[in-house]
Amino acid sequence: MNNNFFEILRPGINTTFQDHGRFNLQHFGVAPSGSMDYESFTFANALVSNDKTEGVLEFAYQGPLLKLIKGKTKFAIAGKVHFQIINSKNETINGECNRTYDLEEGEKIDILATNKTVYGYFAIEGGFSVSPFCKSVSTLSRANIGPNEGKKINLKNKIFFKKNRQEKNNYIMSVPNKNNNLIRVLRGPQHDYFSDSSKKDFCSKNYKISNLTDRMGMRLEGTFLKNIVSTNIRSEGIIKGSIQVPADGQPIVLLNDHPTIGGYPKIANVISADYDLLVQRVPSTNLLFKYIELEEAEKAFKLYSENITKTLKTKSIIK
Repeated sequence: MNNNFFEILRPGINTTFQDHGRFNLQHFGVAPSGSMDYESFTFANALVSNDKTEGVLEFAYQGPLLKLIKGKTKFAIAGKVHFQIINSKNETINGECNRTYDLEEGEKIDILATNKTVYGYFAIEGGFSVSPFCKSVSTLSRANIGPNEGKKINLKNKIFFKKNRQEKNNYIMSVPNKNNNLIRVLRGPQHDYFSDSSKKDFCSKNYKISNLTDRMGMRLEGTFLKNIVSTNIRSEGIIKGSIQVPADGQPIVLLNDHPTIGGYPKIANVISADYDLLVQRVPSTNLLFKYIELEEAEKAFKLYSENITKTLKTKSIIK
């Protein structure tokens, strides 16, 4: 193992290793996990010239305080994040997201807080020294699957990385600002279980994100959704973005670490193109849902993919 590593002075909130996800295992009861905001994950890796599937550190609300004990590296933080670099002269430098910085032995990176969003991403040149499980280094903490024995980062850990910095240049990327609370959805497989008035309410009234939200799911609060058939169904396979409605009539959006099967009726499913936007909305945010058809969802995903490619092309050397 390479001996280059960070010491953890503060683990942050829900700091885990994540990558693109762990697929084709739901029939074994293993959720895909992976980075919640795929777009920001992609930008973080691209800035430090990593492969697009390289593992990064994902954090929620507050990130870790790390000290580089051995080695030198280049890093980038993607998302909307307040962070500082404490250099070898003990000077504090306010960091800027979506660009790279060099870090030397003894220097620190203090990821203070996300800015009106939930998730941020910390990537380093060459990636972290972690072992994959089933072709992924994503952490599924509720099942103890993935690096660090499947647990969140804590003070006892050291974070090792693969190689010393090699790239001489630093880079910046122009990332568009997104702040839209309108989330497009497809009708779910049990959409007709709900009354006509409830189906109308779901896409005409606000639903507030509750504090009961994590990587597994997002509980919403709003108008009661009346089920006129059955509040339970035979358990069936589910995917991220599914919007279940239990007997209390309050929707739950299933996220990356969702159970692989579920027995609540699903009124809708968040389209892939709006998923990153959804997961970055903080508790107490009001969401408005809009039904669209499959063809429109496919066009939206094509545009989403094209916009990621367009943003990646803005990467340029800082002079």
